[in-house]
Amino acid sequence: MTDNTSNPTRKEERNTFLFLAVFLAPALAVAVVGSYGLIIWISQMFLGPPTG
Repeated sequence: MTDNTSNPTRKEERNTFLFLAVFLAPALAVAVVGSYGLIIWISQMFLGPPTG
């Protein structure tokens, strides 16, 4: 019986890390901050600016 799962090579691990560190993490950070800003902006259109 053969095992269909193979261990990742060092090159595959490096490429995966670079993808996560260079592309995915910054994209997620921009998406989260942008979404939060959009929510605040839209809420201020309906509720008005914060008063202090």
